[in-house]
Amino acid sequence: MMVGRGVVTAVDDSGPVQLMQVRASGLEVADRRVRPQEFGLTSNPPVGSDAALAAVSGDRSSTMVVGVNHQGSRPRGLLAGETKLYSQDGKYVYLTAEGGIVVEAKGQDVVVNNAKNVTWNLSGKLTIIAPGGIDLKAPLVKSTGDMQDNYESNDRTMKGMREVFNDHLHPVRNVQPGGSTVTSEKPEVPQ
Repeated sequence: MMVGRGVVTAVDDSGPVQLMQVRASGLEVADRRVRPQEFGLTSNPPVGSDAALAAVSGDRSSTMVVGVNHQGSRPRGLLAGETKLYSQDGKYVYLTAEGGIVVEAKGQDVVVNNAKNVTWNLSGKLTIIAPGGIDLKAPLVKSTGDMQDNYESNDRTMKGMREVFNDHLHPVRNVQPGGSTVTSEKPEVPQ
Protein backbone atom coordinates (compact mmCIF):
# COMPACT_ATOMS: atom_id res chain seq x y z
CA MET A 1 0.00 0.00 0.00
CA MET A 2 3.05 2.33 0.13
CA VAL A 3 3.46 2.61 -3.63
CA GLY A 4 0.72 2.86 -6.21
CA ARG A 5 -0.20 4.18 -9.59
CA GLY A 6 -3.06 6.17 -10.99
CA VAL A 7 -4.26 8.60 -13.63
CA VAL A 8 -4.14 12.41 -13.31
CA THR A 9 -7.65 13.90 -13.35
CA ALA A 10 -6.86 17.53 -12.39
CA VAL A 11 -3.85 19.79 -11.79
CA ASP A 12 -3.59 22.99 -9.70
CA ASP A 13 -0.40 24.80 -10.70
CA SER A 14 -1.19 28.12 -9.01
CA GLY A 15 0.66 27.75 -5.71
CA PRO A 16 4.23 27.28 -4.48
CA VAL A 17 3.84 23.52 -4.94
CA GLN A 18 1.80 21.77 -7.61
CA LEU A 19 -1.29 19.89 -6.44
CA MET A 20 -2.95 17.03 -8.30
CA GLN A 21 -6.06 15.00 -8.21
CA VAL A 22 -5.33 11.37 -9.10
CA ARG A 23 -7.69 8.43 -9.60
CA ALA A 24 -5.78 5.57 -8.01
CA SER A 25 -8.39 2.88 -8.60
CA GLY A 26 -12.00 2.62 -9.63
CA LEU A 27 -13.07 3.91 -6.20
CA GLU A 28 -10.07 5.77 -4.77
CA VAL A 29 -9.56 9.42 -5.74
CA ALA A 30 -6.61 11.18 -4.10
CA ASP A 31 -7.33 14.94 -4.15
CA ARG A 32 -4.91 17.84 -3.67
CA ARG A 33 -1.82 15.62 -3.59
CA VAL A 34 1.55 17.32 -3.62
CA ARG A 35 3.77 16.77 -6.64
CA PRO A 36 7.35 17.85 -5.80
CA GLN A 37 9.43 18.69 -8.86
CA GLU A 38 13.15 18.93 -9.49
CA PHE A 39 14.63 22.39 -8.94
CA GLY A 40 14.94 24.31 -12.22
CA LEU A 41 12.45 22.13 -14.09
CA THR A 42 8.67 22.30 -13.95
CA SER A 43 5.81 20.93 -16.01
CA ASN A 44 2.03 20.76 -15.98
CA PRO A 45 1.12 17.32 -17.30
CA PRO A 46 -2.13 16.89 -19.22
CA VAL A 47 -5.15 15.21 -17.71
CA GLY A 48 -4.95 11.48 -18.41
CA SER A 49 -1.24 11.22 -17.62
CA ASP A 50 0.03 8.23 -15.67
CA ALA A 51 1.04 8.98 -12.07
CA ALA A 52 3.35 7.12 -9.70
CA LEU A 53 2.23 7.51 -6.09
CA ALA A 54 4.04 7.08 -2.77
CA ALA A 55 2.18 6.97 0.53
CA VAL A 56 4.29 8.63 3.24
CA SER A 57 4.80 6.08 6.05
CA GLY A 58 2.24 3.88 4.31
CA ASP A 59 -0.58 6.35 5.06
CA ARG A 60 -2.77 6.51 1.92
CA SER A 61 -4.23 9.83 3.11
CA SER A 62 -0.79 11.45 2.70
CA THR A 63 0.01 10.17 -0.77
CA MET A 64 2.44 12.18 -2.93
CA VAL A 65 2.77 12.12 -6.71
CA VAL A 66 6.43 11.24 -7.35
CA GLY A 67 6.39 10.75 -11.10
CA VAL A 68 4.21 11.56 -14.10
CA ASN A 69 4.22 10.32 -17.71
CA HIS A 70 1.92 11.25 -20.61
CA GLN A 71 2.10 8.30 -22.98
CA GLY A 72 0.91 10.14 -26.08
CA SER A 73 3.50 12.93 -25.76
CA ARG A 74 6.56 11.02 -24.57
CA PRO A 75 9.32 10.98 -27.20
CA ARG A 76 10.56 7.51 -28.05
CA GLY A 77 13.73 5.99 -29.45
CA LEU A 78 16.30 8.10 -27.62
CA LEU A 79 19.82 6.69 -27.57
CA ALA A 80 21.72 6.07 -24.33
CA GLY A 81 22.81 9.39 -22.83
CA GLU A 82 20.33 11.56 -24.78
CA THR A 83 17.91 14.02 -23.19
CA LYS A 84 14.84 15.74 -24.60
CA LEU A 85 12.82 18.53 -22.99
CA TYR A 86 9.42 18.37 -24.69
CA SER A 87 5.86 19.69 -24.65
CA GLN A 88 2.54 18.06 -25.51
CA ASP A 89 2.31 19.88 -28.87
CA GLY A 90 5.66 18.56 -30.12
CA LYS A 91 8.08 21.39 -29.33
CA TYR A 92 11.40 20.20 -27.91
CA VAL A 93 15.02 20.85 -27.04
CA TYR A 94 16.96 17.70 -27.86
CA LEU A 95 20.48 17.01 -26.61
CA THR A 96 21.59 14.25 -28.96
CA ALA A 97 24.34 11.72 -28.44
CA GLU A 98 26.16 12.57 -31.67
CA GLY A 99 24.38 15.38 -33.50
CA GLY A 100 24.55 18.31 -31.10
CA ILE A 101 21.50 20.21 -29.86
CA VAL A 102 18.25 20.42 -31.83
CA VAL A 103 15.48 22.94 -31.06
CA GLU A 104 12.08 22.27 -32.66
CA ALA A 105 9.69 25.24 -32.34
CA LYS A 106 6.83 23.73 -34.41
CA GLY A 107 6.32 26.99 -36.35
CA GLN A 108 5.98 29.04 -33.17
CA ASP A 109 7.99 32.05 -32.01
CA VAL A 110 11.24 31.74 -30.07
CA VAL A 111 11.85 34.77 -27.86
CA VAL A 112 14.81 35.77 -25.69
CA ASN A 113 13.76 38.49 -23.25
CA ASN A 114 15.82 41.04 -21.34
CA ALA A 115 19.27 39.71 -22.23
CA LYS A 116 22.01 42.25 -21.55
CA ASN A 117 24.27 40.71 -24.21
CA VAL A 118 24.10 37.55 -26.31
CA THR A 119 27.36 36.02 -27.52
CA TRP A 120 27.68 33.01 -29.82
CA ASN A 121 31.16 31.50 -29.80
CA LEU A 122 31.26 29.25 -32.85
CA SER A 123 34.00 27.00 -34.14
CA GLY A 124 32.37 26.98 -37.58
CA LYS A 125 29.94 29.04 -39.65
CA LEU A 126 26.59 30.55 -38.62
CA THR A 127 23.88 30.06 -41.25
CA ILE A 128 20.51 31.81 -41.00
CA ILE A 129 17.71 30.71 -43.32
CA ALA A 130 14.91 33.28 -43.09
CA PRO A 131 12.49 33.27 -46.07
CA GLY A 132 10.56 36.11 -44.43
CA GLY A 133 13.64 38.32 -44.17
CA ILE A 134 15.70 39.67 -41.28
CA ASP A 135 14.85 42.87 -39.43
CA LEU A 136 17.69 44.45 -37.46
CA LYS A 137 16.48 47.21 -35.14
CA ALA A 138 19.82 48.58 -34.03
CA PRO A 139 21.50 51.98 -34.13
CA LEU A 140 24.65 50.45 -35.64
CA VAL A 141 25.68 47.13 -37.21
CA LYS A 142 29.41 46.35 -37.08
CA SER A 143 31.64 43.67 -38.56
CA THR A 144 35.34 43.02 -38.04
CA GLY A 145 35.41 41.44 -41.51
CA ASP A 146 34.15 42.39 -44.94
CA MET A 147 30.50 42.28 -46.10
CA GLN A 148 29.14 40.81 -49.34
CA ASP A 149 25.59 40.87 -50.70
CA ASN A 150 24.11 38.57 -53.34
CA TYR A 151 27.15 36.34 -52.76
CA GLU A 152 25.85 33.57 -55.02
CA SER A 153 26.09 35.85 -58.09
CA ASN A 154 28.35 38.71 -56.92
CA ASP A 155 32.02 38.30 -56.07
CA ARG A 156 32.52 41.91 -54.90
CA THR A 157 32.61 42.82 -51.25
CA MET A 158 31.71 46.18 -49.67
CA LYS A 159 35.46 46.89 -49.27
CA GLY A 160 36.04 46.09 -52.96
CA MET A 161 33.18 48.39 -54.02
CA ARG A 162 34.57 51.22 -51.86
CA GLU A 163 37.99 50.81 -53.48
CA VAL A 164 36.45 51.00 -56.97
CA PHE A 165 34.39 54.07 -56.00
CA ASN A 166 37.31 55.89 -54.39
CA ASP A 167 39.59 55.34 -57.39
CA HIS A 168 37.27 55.87 -60.35
CA LEU A 169 36.94 58.78 -62.80
CA HIS A 170 33.96 59.80 -64.93
CA PRO A 171 34.03 61.29 -68.42
CA VAL A 172 32.53 64.77 -68.39
CA ARG A 173 30.20 65.52 -71.31
CA ASN A 174 30.02 68.78 -73.24
CA VAL A 175 33.40 70.09 -72.07
CA GLN A 176 34.27 73.45 -73.62
CA PRO A 177 37.69 73.79 -75.31
CA GLY A 178 40.42 75.46 -73.32
CA GLY A 179 41.83 74.48 -69.95
CA SER A 180 38.89 72.27 -68.97
CA THR A 181 39.48 68.68 -67.93
CA VAL A 182 37.62 65.82 -69.59
CA THR A 183 37.37 63.56 -66.56
CA SER A 184 36.06 64.13 -63.05
CA GLU A 185 38.35 64.15 -60.07
CA LYS A 186 38.36 61.42 -57.43
CA PRO A 187 35.98 61.99 -54.53
CA GLU A 188 37.29 64.43 -51.93
CA VAL A 189 36.01 62.20 -49.11
CA PRO A 190 36.80 58.50 -49.64
CA GLN A 191 33.91 56.14 -48.87
